[in-house]
Amino acid sequence: MPSVRFEGTFTALVTPFAAEGIDWAALEQLVEDQLAGGVAGLVPCGTTGESPTLSREEQAAVIDRVVRLTRGRVPVIAGTGSNSTDATIRASTRARELGADGIMIVMPYYNKPAQEGLAAHCIAVAKSVDCPVVLYNIPGRSVVDLGLDATAKILECAPNVVAIKDASGNVLRCQDTVRRFGERVTVLSGDDALTLPMMACGARGVISVTANVLPREVSAVATHALVGDWAAARSAHLRLLALHGLMFVEPNPGPCKAALALVGKMKDGVRLPLMPATEATVLSLTVELARLGYTRDGRSS
Repeated sequence: MPSVRFEGTFTALVTPFAAEGIDWAALEQLVEDQLAGGVAGLVPCGTTGESPTLSREEQAAVIDRVVRLTRGRVPVIAGTGSNSTDATIRASTRARELGADGIMIVMPYYNKPAQEGLAAHCIAVAKSVDCPVVLYNIPGRSVVDLGLDATAKILECAPNVVAIKDASGNVLRCQDTVRRFGERVTVLSGDDALTLPMMACGARGVISVTANVLPREVSAVATHALVGDWAAARSAHLRLLALHGLMFVEPNPGPCKAALALVGKMKDGVRLPLMPATEATVLSLTVELARLGYTRDGRSS
């Protein structure tokens, strides 16, 4: 099984779109920018990558391209989750065939399974692959919330479940997870705005949306925190707090893609039923990026 160090900043990659499908040139540039920015890993085809609107062929093609572009420089953790266990298993085994170093599975949405169903789903998927598995708990989107007892059952039955992306929005959940499971499972923040407080409670990093736009700056927060330089981590985190907020004033990844368009990295396009960021949000992003020193060429001024 591949060995992956789950700490630092992992970027939840957006999927750039063009009229004919995937904008492969923009994806290549995005990956190279992330690597140059010092991120610890890449997560293609998560919900930030608009996975619900990608076809199975597109999902496989994106994972394949990211793996090839990365060339082993950082781990690639492929988003493969859905609300169908069988479909998730097929997507997960395909991701491993394509060279992904691990998989991330979102809790099954819409079906509203009970805790026993969530545990059974995660265990079945984990047992189908020979790689590290990251559980993605985001109750605000999936409606269901993976509890600690169900997590304990998963960890007992599936040794390759090694990390949890916690997007519950609740620092208390992070504390309880760390207290109960210790080093058995690594917690990664799923909310950019909560990275610092969650790391103060024992999380080891973040799976970030904002890193698509400012990978170096977002990475600095986790890097400082991991070595115990809390003053530097706090300063870096608070500097980005307004931008983190703007990433989610409208459904993700609309604002993130708008910000990337503002710095000249890709076209501002999302797939229905999502809509591009509104003019008001684009204006706010323009002002905030300028405050941070970023212009359309993507360079700090």
